Amino acid sequence: MTIDVYVHGVSAEGEFGYSQAIRSGELIHVSGQLSLDESGEFVHADDFGAQLERTYLNADRVLEHYGATRDQVVSQTVYVVGLQRYAAAVAEGNLAYFGAHRPVSTVVGVSELTFPGQVVEIAFLVDTGLPA
Repeated sequence: MTIDVYVHGVSAEGEFGYSQAIRSGELIHVSGQLSLDESGEFVHADDFGAQLERTYLNADRVLEHYGATRDQVVSQTVYVVGLQRYAAAVAEGNLAYFGAHRPVSTVVGVSELTFPGQVVEIAFLVDTGLPA
């Protein structure tokens, strides 16, 4: 079996010792995506909507690398600081991103995430054996 690792090329990958995603067979395990710009800088502190949009854009970059689509996402785990405050925005963003596709989803309220002002992070499991 071939393992294919993907990185965005940001400094945090080396500093923390992780990959953005790893493909094993038909499954792609995607690390928690967050609001990092192309240079790896955290952006949109304390702005849930902007962070969610940037997080999904970064997820799209990972999917694109593997030739996968949103319709092949089978599971997501969403970590949210202030979940009660942002629950409706999580649902709205999820519907906007996935459209009619319905992956399984776990939403977890947490007290903090890696960066000051970070309010959302999303990890994914993708099955490339599903139709795109």
